[in-house]
Amino acid sequence: MVGEQIRSGRSTRRDGVSTGSADDVVVVGRGPIASAVASAWGEQVRTLDEVPADDPHDALAGADVVVLVAHPGDLVGSPVKGGREREAAVVAHTQRVLGAARAVGARHVVAIGSAVVHGAWADRPVIHDADALPRADEAAREGLVGDLLAAEAVLERARRRKAPLVTVLRPAAVVGVGIDTFVTRHFEAPRLLTVRGAVRQWQFLHVEDLAAAARFAVAHRLTGALTVGADDVLEPAAVEAAAGMRRIELAATTAFGTAERLHRVGVLPAPASELAFVVYPWTVAADRLHEAGWTARWSSAACLDVLLEGVQGRVAVAGRRVGTKDAAALGAAGAAVALIGTAAVWRQARARRRP
Repeated sequence: MVGEQIRSGRSTRRDGVSTGSADDVVVVGRGPIASAVASAWGEQVRTLDEVPADDPHDALAGADVVVLVAHPGDLVGSPVKGGREREAAVVAHTQRVLGAARAVGARHVVAIGSAVVHGAWADRPVIHDADALPRADEAAREGLVGDLLAAEAVLERARRRKAPLVTVLRPAAVVGVGIDTFVTRHFEAPRLLTVRGAVRQWQFLHVEDLAAAARFAVAHRLTGALTVGADDVLEPAAVEAAAGMRRIELAATTAFGTAERLHRVGVLPAPASELAFVVYPWTVAADRLHEAGWTARWSSAACLDVLLEGVQGRVAVAGRRVGTKDAAALGAAGAAVALIGTAAVWRQARARRRP
């Protein structure tokens, strides 16, 4: 069943210029990011969980702007089907959205993905809009990164056409009410997992700023790939102090090797490669948005406060969030941080008790 909701109010751009009347903005996607983008757009918005295969044109009838939320921000609601099957479904749906948008005469399609498509590794430089995407390996295709890369491949082909305009937003780690990702789960673990020899700087983006960036891109006809993040970047010590958490440091081979073994036996449904995004940096520059005059209202420090408030009281270890029934809802990073970090703490505690 395709969910649908209409928010009332005349369409008005951020700069005060009217962009049309009823149903000119359609937000397509499930999860808290889609809900927040629709709520923050501030005009009459129609929301759809997905564009159905049987009648896609009717689903987007009247749309002037279509926002496709490829990154749901919801681990619990993420699909658990196999990587190839999920990738095929992502490709088919993205093609359907673009085809229907073109058929109904929509002028702009904005897709919301994530900067994780650029990858993360030790000493990773800041990500710029024009940076090429690394080639994804087979493991990455099983998780969120693979889904987003599959969608972006379709969107890139669509950009070569004259209409509609196509924009892809690649945000830093998103926070906000209800946002549940492998990054937010990282802060539910007993310790902050770190990899020896790597400095993991932190950059966040509030979902309200993400919605504002989408509107800004439409108002200013910005197309192509746009990175988007808060203006400040937090050092590890500041994050640890704000979170009130101690870190646990492991060798990269230990952390990723354990995560891979857990993935192979089915404890972690997503690839161990996703662990990289909580132990290695992937900060963004937001070049073209800044050049055009956009700036985030929320700092990374303020976003961290929002994140910590949201995860307060949750522990992603030995409870429902990491229990057998919930294992399929966890990304590799969220579960691996909890399991690897806790195991390391237990080993250290046992070592201290030995005579």
